[in-house]
This record gives sequence, C-alpha cells and structure tokens, in this order.
Amino acid sequence: MANTIDIVIPDLGDFENVEVIEILVSAGDRVEREDGLITVETDKASMDIPAPENGTVDELSVAVGDTVSSGVVIGKMTVTADADAPTAEPSPPDAPTAEASSPDAPEVEVAAADAPSQDEPEVSAGKQTLVVPALGDFDGVEVIEIHISAGDTVAVEDSLVTLETDKAAMDVPAIVAGTVESVLVKVGDTVSEGSALAVIDAVAAANTPAKASEEKPPAAAEAPAAKTAPAAPQPAAKPQSLPSIDEASFSKAHASPSVRKLARELGVNLAQVSGTGTKQRVVHDDVKAFVKAVLSGQSSVASPGSGLPKTPNIDFSKFGEIEVQPLTRIQKISGPRLQASWINLPHVTQHDLADITDLEARRQELKGPAKERGISLTPLAFIMKACVTALQEFPKVNSSLADDASELIIKKYCHLGFAADTPQGLMVPVIRDADTKDVYELASELAELSALAREGKLKAPQLQGASFTVSSLGGIGGTAFTPIVNAPEVAILGVSRSTMQPVWNGSEFVPRLMLPLSLSYDHRVIDGAQAVRFTTFLGKTLADIDSLLKAIP
Repeated sequence: MANTIDIVIPDLGDFENVEVIEILVSAGDRVEREDGLITVETDKASMDIPAPENGTVDELSVAVGDTVSSGVVIGKMTVTADADAPTAEPSPPDAPTAEASSPDAPEVEVAAADAPSQDEPEVSAGKQTLVVPALGDFDGVEVIEIHISAGDTVAVEDSLVTLETDKAAMDVPAIVAGTVESVLVKVGDTVSEGSALAVIDAVAAANTPAKASEEKPPAAAEAPAAKTAPAAPQPAAKPQSLPSIDEASFSKAHASPSVRKLARELGVNLAQVSGTGTKQRVVHDDVKAFVKAVLSGQSSVASPGSGLPKTPNIDFSKFGEIEVQPLTRIQKISGPRLQASWINLPHVTQHDLADITDLEARRQELKGPAKERGISLTPLAFIMKACVTALQEFPKVNSSLADDASELIIKKYCHLGFAADTPQGLMVPVIRDADTKDVYELASELAELSALAREGKLKAPQLQGASFTVSSLGGIGGTAFTPIVNAPEVAILGVSRSTMQPVWNGSEFVPRLMLPLSLSYDHRVIDGAQAVRFTTFLGKTLADIDSLLKAIP
C-alpha cells in the first residue's frame, strides 16, 4: 500500500528564509526515514532536512540558492510500506555463495580449473592456480623473492615466493605438489590475499596433506573454477591510505552534517578535501572524488607530521667521505608509524625502580632445572608474568582509545608484545593469551618467537593483536629510556639493566639489585597518578617471587 505526501520543512526554531546550499536527492531516489534530502544553512550552522518516511522522492520544488522557512512544502514523495521495499536480487546460479567467501575459509586456497566436489575432498590432479593466503591486516604486500620458475617440480610446503610486510618476511608454501607451468608475479610486485601467484600442474591427490583437504570447507568446493589465470600485476600508481582524521581541523571544515557523516564513514579528513560548493563548501562529490584519487594513487595525502618544519637537507659529502646505506623495508615503514605515534599521542614516561634481588636469586636456582627441560629462564619471562598481574589490576593500561576518541575499549584478553632486535630492524612478536601461561611457558614462547624474528620467519598472526608491549634493553645496558607507545596500545614498558645499589632499610644501607622501569603512556587515557601506581604495583609483584612462580589454575 502506497500513498503520496508533501515534504515539509520542519520547525527551524527562530530561523526564517534559510538558504538551501545543497540538494542531496533526485526525483526517483529511494530514501529511508531520516535520510537527508536537502541541506540548509543558517548564520550559525548547516543542517540536513530529513525524509519524513520511507519511500520514493517524486519531485523537489527547490534549488540551490532558494530560501525556505518552517512549514514550506519542498516536494512530494510516495510512502511505501515495508512490505513493498525492494528485496535483494537473487544471486545468479553460478555466483559464489556467501559461505565460499566466509572469513572462516582456510588461509591458503587453491582456485582449481576442475574444483573437486563435496564427495571428493582431496584435490584432484590437473592445472590449478596457487594464490596468496590470508595475510591478516596486511594488504599490498611486496614480493621480495621468487623461489620457482616455469618447469620446476615442487612438493607440498615448498616455498613459492617470499613476501615482506612492514613487520616481517614470510614464505608462501605450495599446498599441492606438481610442476610449475607459469609464474604470475615478479620481484617488486605487490599482492594481497587471493592474488594469483602461479599455475601448477598438480599430481595425484595422495601427495596433498590430509590436513589441507580436511580444513577446506565444502562451500569452497562449490566456488566457480577459475577459467584463466589472472595476469601478472602491472606497475601502476601506488595506492595510498587515507589520512587519519584530525578532530580539530575536521570540525572547522566547511561542510554539511550529511557530508561530515559520509566523510567519517569513508575515513576522510575533511580538512584535506578541496570544496567545490558555494563559498568553497565541501559537498558529497568532493569527498567521493578525494577517496577515488587517493586510492588510485592519483593524489597524495599529507603524512603525520608533514605540517611540521622541515629539517635542513644537507650534502654531507662536501665535508668528507660518506657511505649511503639503504634502509630496510621494515625501517622505512616503521619509522613513519613511530613518528605518527609520537606526534599524535601525548607521551609521558614514568621512571621507577624495582627490587629484584630475591627474584634473581631464585631464578639462578631454577635456571639449571629449566635448561634440562630445554627452557632458557630469562628475566624477561618473569617481567612479562608480572605485567600480566599488573594489567589485570589496572585494566585501563590494557585498553585502546576509539578512533573518534569518545570511548575507551577495555580488552578482556592479554596479548603481550615484546621488542625483538633483528638484523632487519625492530620487530614486535606477540605472545597471545599470556594470562593463561606460567613463567616457563612464557620463557619457552619468548625464545621461539625471538628465533623466528631473527630468521625473518614470523607469520602475520604472530605480529598482531598486542594489547601491551615490553621493550627490554637490560641485556645491552642503559639506566632509563623513553619508549614510544605502540599505538593503538596506550602504554609500553621499557626495561633497562639492573644494578646493585645501596638501599636504606631503616637502620643501614644494604646492597639490593634494582631494575629500572620506564613506563611510557598515552596521557589521554592514563594520568600520572595511575601510571605511578602501576609501576609501584609492578615492582611489588616482581618482589613476590612465589606469586610469579604460582601455576596457572
């Protein structure tokens, strides 16, 4: 059942003859209640005039530049009952099902020319396209090494290519055995999840691990076969990410509420969009054009700190002999991220000392038995165990600030990152669910992840999801330092070398082994009083060796 109603300007308060500055819909457009129809501007603010009901716009009788007041009819619309609302068109018979693209799909998929049926779980022999597995939060990852050539014979788990993110290098393994027919990428290309890497003439299914066939969901077998192998990526303008939204400049941008809403949904900083509307007002088309230009690489965006004064560009060779060494990929990408964190987060560092005399004495007693179990019981394992207890006591330190800085996200999990020094630069592997592990398990995982980091073999999930980070320089030296918060975390603990110091016990000075702690934190979330309570609690926890060694229930 449908009926036609007038579109009337609602009560505008004390304002009359308000100018129409933007028309948001056209005749024939389908709208929902509260969708913006036009934007008007008073001498104090812009506002959208919303649709009164769900339906279709029949006509609008106003244009940009007209003036309207409360009660004025600006058009007509046909109100449509919910039952008459358009339904989603059915998928074509050969379209992939939603299940086939579910996030629960296996990390590595094979788009086979003759995809196996549900009754045939193993991969059949024949030509197949090998693709990039799930990369977590990474996209546009660079190919830094090709391990195969056309005509090569590969076995399951043989490396096809090596990819490098801003945090780690990782090999992509073959999930079927066979002969390589063609390689579809080259060094320097960027790929994402699902990108084609090579075409392989697979051998019998018996050579495919049972695990691969068992993990492949039935829906994946129903996906349409790839008729032709995708062409190798061609060099193109490198797409950029959109700039982060700066609330101060965003609020001053000349734009209507609906445009602001669109900008927030698309992650656009309105301060960097050039307006084409009246008086340089930013309109919807300006936002869309900005996003298109940035993502296609046709336009650059300002990076964090780009508005700061530049350091001088000096030719150092005129002063003497120099050597130029290129930065590693990790350094090139982590540098700007560290700079962005330092500029955008109000850093404060709380320095403290923890008495670890008893802890170190007990650790020395336990080192031998632990080594017999193949575990290197380092001080960092005890420190991380103590951090878990402190984070449970102070949950704000285990949180993140929402993108719009209006909410605090308290994490119920405890994933601890730790800074690892590698030949390629600083990396931060993550021990997941650290609150469920005892000191020995933490020590074992520390050793395992550190070795993988040095070898450049960490996988994407092993570098993601940290809720708090520890950066220990105790094995090198130093008395204190100011670590940079690993945003979006809100705090990071720096640890320096412990030293014997005279400590007054009330009657005399006694030698105690003191560990320097440096807690850097985001002052928007953590204040100074809470920070010093955290380090004080952490120091007491480190002194309670029995508590640290207590088994996880």
